[in-house]
Amino acid sequence: MDSTFARKKHIHFFTRILQILPNRYSMLDTSRLTVTFFALSGLDILGALDTLTDTNKQEIIDWIYSLQVIPNRSKSNLGKCGFRGSTSNGVTTQQYVKVTDSANAYDSSHIAMTYTGLACLLILGDDLRLVNKYACLQGIKALQLPDGSFKSTYDGSENDMRFIYCACCVCSILDDFSAIDQNAATSFMLKALSYDGAFGQGQDQESHGGSTFCACASLHLMGRLHKTLSKKKMKRLLHWCVNRQCKGFHGRAHKDDDTCYSFWIGASLRLLGQYDLVEFKENESFILSTQDVIVGGFGKWPQMHPDALHSYMGICGLALMGLYNLDPIEPALNITLRAKTHMDSVHEKWRELHKQKQLVTERSRQRTKSGSTIDRTHTGTVVLAFVLGLGTIIVPWIYKTYTGAS
Repeated sequence: MDSTFARKKHIHFFTRILQILPNRYSMLDTSRLTVTFFALSGLDILGALDTLTDTNKQEIIDWIYSLQVIPNRSKSNLGKCGFRGSTSNGVTTQQYVKVTDSANAYDSSHIAMTYTGLACLLILGDDLRLVNKYACLQGIKALQLPDGSFKSTYDGSENDMRFIYCACCVCSILDDFSAIDQNAATSFMLKALSYDGAFGQGQDQESHGGSTFCACASLHLMGRLHKTLSKKKMKRLLHWCVNRQCKGFHGRAHKDDDTCYSFWIGASLRLLGQYDLVEFKENESFILSTQDVIVGGFGKWPQMHPDALHSYMGICGLALMGLYNLDPIEPALNITLRAKTHMDSVHEKWRELHKQKQLVTERSRQRTKSGSTIDRTHTGTVVLAFVLGLGTIIVPWIYKTYTGAS
């Protein structure tokens, strides 16, 4: 174990992930977008995004947009819209194309890829102007099941707490929760509360650190966390989370500590407003014991090879504690506060644009109404003039005729 935080090594590790991956990552070919998220957000937390040139960043942005599943002309594939994880199905979306002439029957978004794709765009400073918001939201809406949970893809998959979280993140980033039946989703999460106070992946399932974070973050993003959980439920949940720390954190009772749970459990405690209950020194010591000081990154356990997920979560766990001058993170969305601030500025621009459109529409409506009034007035004036003019001709004729007759 080396107790020194190997910042430069970790920067090299995440940078290398964006360039080349070892053969063992081939199983993640359909999830390249999520691996990219781990690398980009890891560099962001390390304050090292500038190690990427502007050209590198734009290339990644263009690649992400090439993964956007866009609607066809008949909009029959709206339920499949969002972002795919890679081009492994042979489909690539051409840049700036908003509608496709036909849809590949096997081309479908994945809810986790839509979340991480949008998050990557925010991290890179993109303004999301090329995102088809309507199509993405329709894609999210199509994935919610009657019990309130979400499946990951249109054609079907497992459904659990993870995908409720992804749906909430997408709606938060797009600033529109209309795609989610929040009451149904909340009901599903409450049913997933286990006997020991934390959340499982679904009803009657074992409490788990990952699903507990997903539930807490989802409720937080919907503005329902403290409204949904009573004081008693909150106390039991806190008790469960705090008891997941041995040295680092583990995700289930009687399991070994694991690097990633320093974030999953730590972020849950942060969202619950009780992060001060964490034993910082013990947690820091465990996370550093899993870092690889030769190639960089973090493993699941000490003496294990580093991987993208645990390396990112290890960095997040340290950032939650405010250590090593790491950029602070927004725990619910799992991005830096810097990226969250950028997201807020994008939302503000959208709202301003919406106000301008409403103003233009209102002015147009008023002009139409005013024009209609003017037309009616003009018509009345013409008729009156015609009648008066006619009167000046007919009245003298009648008088003359009448007088002559006498």
